[in-house]
Amino acid sequence: MSATDIFRLDGKVAIIPGGGGAIGSRLAGALAEFGAKVTIVGRSNERSEVAAEKVRIAGSEALVVIGDVTTEEDASRCVTETLERFGRVDIIVNAIGGGAGDVLYAAHNYPQAAWDWIFELNVRSSLLPTQAAVRAMIDAGRGGRVLNISSVRGQLGIDAGYSAYVAAKGAIDSLTRQQATEWAQYGITVNAISPTFIDTPSVAMLLDDPEFKAGIISRIPLARIGQTDDLIGAVLLFCSDTSSFITGQILTIDGGLTATQ
Repeated sequence: MSATDIFRLDGKVAIIPGGGGAIGSRLAGALAEFGAKVTIVGRSNERSEVAAEKVRIAGSEALVVIGDVTTEEDASRCVTETLERFGRVDIIVNAIGGGAGDVLYAAHNYPQAAWDWIFELNVRSSLLPTQAAVRAMIDAGRGGRVLNISSVRGQLGIDAGYSAYVAAKGAIDSLTRQQATEWAQYGITVNAISPTFIDTPSVAMLLDDPEFKAGIISRIPLARIGQTDDLIGAVLLFCSDTSSFITGQILTIDGGLTATQ
């Protein structure tokens, strides 16, 4: 393969749980630009269809599956429908997560219900669809790519009531390494990207506060807020044949934040 083509995804099929979100939809469009067909999985038909249209504009094919991948039924169904439509599954990018600022409690008083919700949103939402997708990859015998989206909070604590979120992202990091170890025998690589704060509509109100925004920027050596486009290069690396000898890795995308810790 030519060095100019190593990031190409022609003939590949990607599933993106959370593909209707700000990060997921941008990544869906990017994968499509490099040739992948994409299944968008989400709870919102409207947002999922918007993401699917980005895939089509990029010149590829899209499938929308509406469901809740924290249930085994829907997690399996998104893979089944992908196989029925496209005949294969090569890539899964787990783009569901968040909730960090929604349930902030002191670590010694963290409510179980809030803890369980954060783990369901950030861990279970990745685990179940990945298991279903990998079963299909193993059956096909062609290998595959699994990419999780973690956070710098999987590595760094913060004095702000984030104990459940930090623990959940730490679990994603550990699960990435474990899955990579177990699935290497099938030619399936498992990696994660670990961004810092990314500018999306869900955090727009926070960034509208000049003091809050300045506080974040002051901790980032590159002195700016991350953008969804900052994730694309790493995602293409881990989803393409370029990374065929890379597995079990957590790539931090943080403008140098963790280098200062």
